[in-house]
Amino acid sequence: MPSSAFLPLTTAHRGDSARFRENTLAAIQSAIDKKADIVEIDIRVTSDDQVIVLHDPTLDRLWGYPRKVSEVSVETVANLGFEEYRIPTLIDVINLFRDTTSKLMIDMDDAVNAEPAFRVVLDSGIDLSQIIWCGNLEAMQTIRRSSVEARIWLPWNETGSVSEDLITAISPEYLNSHYSYWSQENVEAVHNLGLKTAAWTIDDAPTMRWAIAIGIDSITTNNLALLQSTKSESGEINPLDLERATSLAITLGKWAIMVCQWMSPGEILTKANPADLVTEVDLFIEKHAREMILANFPTHNIVGEEFGGTYLSDTPTWYIDPVDGTTNFANRTPWSSFSLSLAVGREPLVAVTIDPWRNKLFHALKESGSYINGEKINLPVAPPSENPLAGRVVLTELAGSRPWRGMDSFLASLGDHHCTMRIMGAGTLTLTSVSANYGIGAVVDQFSPIDHLAAALIAKESGCSVLNEKGEEDLFPVEGGLLIVQPLAREALSKIWLEALHNNS
Repeated sequence: MPSSAFLPLTTAHRGDSARFRENTLAAIQSAIDKKADIVEIDIRVTSDDQVIVLHDPTLDRLWGYPRKVSEVSVETVANLGFEEYRIPTLIDVINLFRDTTSKLMIDMDDAVNAEPAFRVVLDSGIDLSQIIWCGNLEAMQTIRRSSVEARIWLPWNETGSVSEDLITAISPEYLNSHYSYWSQENVEAVHNLGLKTAAWTIDDAPTMRWAIAIGIDSITTNNLALLQSTKSESGEINPLDLERATSLAITLGKWAIMVCQWMSPGEILTKANPADLVTEVDLFIEKHAREMILANFPTHNIVGEEFGGTYLSDTPTWYIDPVDGTTNFANRTPWSSFSLSLAVGREPLVAVTIDPWRNKLFHALKESGSYINGEKINLPVAPPSENPLAGRVVLTELAGSRPWRGMDSFLASLGDHHCTMRIMGAGTLTLTSVSANYGIGAVVDQFSPIDHLAAALIAKESGCSVLNEKGEEDLFPVEGGLLIVQPLAREALSKIWLEALHNNS
């Protein structure tokens, strides 16, 4: 992936909000002092038509006063807070920008605020080139009608391409979108329209590196210091920097949870057969993951479910399944996952899986343990039992859409041990479930590093046994299936599984 020829602008979201309360004079002045290119603020209008700087429509979240801004006077607002921590007026903020190279971005989510805010700017006498407008589309149309000189960033919250008619009507400098909209392809398309690109809101280093690499022109962040530090990084990258790799994997896992929770499957296509589905979300997640990986580790190899790849024994390789359990996801059945692992040869080093339906992220680092939402996994310790499977659940998957070899006898033997089997429909989450204590064990018929390697490392690091069809500990089997089992049931469950396989070979 080619790197951007220049570094993006730094836009401080609500000022230096990682250090000071957002949208206060202290936060805004700190961002100016740190040489932020742009400082973004939000505005509201009080009951007496005064424009103040505040994000929320009420005064409750930050100021402990459960009233709407539109219901109170500017005098009431001015009395909230203490010392420098008070809600400023727009003119208070504008005055900070008279002798600075930083620009002020005025954001609004309601068109009714556009005319009052523009009137304050005009009355202030500040040069209009110092002010940038963004936010509500109708508000931007109002600003453009008020001034042909106004600098406008066009908001874009759709998945498709922006219309040229809209660009002509608004005459913006930038297209301003949530970072999930952007890809290298979309950046190039918008640049070809004569516009620059802005991404909000990016607060982690892996995504910042990606935005820089694909040519984003402005990055909005709550973490001003981190963005400035990331922009100044050298080009030297240790290909086995596992701290960097873990941060990347966790960042992608969190993003995948958000996407799976909020995006509909979109167009649904079939691959090998009518039961083998792929959705727009599968393609969307894998494309973004690939761009993120190459931005953070340009020399790494990638093997993915949707766009393929080749096993390379000596090159650090990422294995991706963007939506494991696509049939479940397409039918909104709450059992699907995302699988991402880094390995060198057949040795997994970093792993992330998700349970988006329960808002859980699992990750593991070789010889450093496994975690659920950042909390270390400690498997339950049960007293010795003659039948550790009694009353427990073992999870499995079909072989495609059919039972796997030995599955009938496996089920029968589990029944003899008063143990229940569940077929879940997503191998990644099925195998991860043992570490999550959703079940005592889990089986898949054919191991695939794309689908199962991340769950295998998470299981190993959580204290589970990970066995191949020879009954050996093996996180990356060359062939055959995989059994993951909690320690207390290893002997009992592995015996049942291996007997079922061998008796039906």
